[in-house]
Amino acid sequence: MQYLYAFLVGGAICLVGQLLIDKTKLTPARILTGYVVTGVILSAVGVYQPLADFAGAGATVPLCGFGHLMAQGVKNAVDSIGAVGILKGGLTAGSAGITAAIVFGLLASLLSKSKEK
Repeated sequence: MQYLYAFLVGGAICLVGQLLIDKTKLTPARILTGYVVTGVILSAVGVYQPLADFAGAGATVPLCGFGHLMAQGVKNAVDSIGAVGILKGGLTAGSAGITAAIVFGLLASLLSKSKEK
């Protein structure tokens, strides 16, 4: 059942994104940023953690899960080291994902050939 819940929640998150692309004039960059901010807000209100516990990867892998991760990192860092955690916590929590994105982006750019338009 866990796979079904992950599929349904992750699919619903993607469905909302696709509807925003199709029905609004928002750019994909604004939609992606909106997802991250939504994850932060839902995490701050206390709604996102129960959703992540219920859906697993269906809620933690999309971009709103990244916002939740950043918010939790800031909260934990502020609790442990004080106000400096506001600047340090989110980057510390998301460092593995950020590093992976940079490394794989670099590898893709090295392995592909650019084409003129």
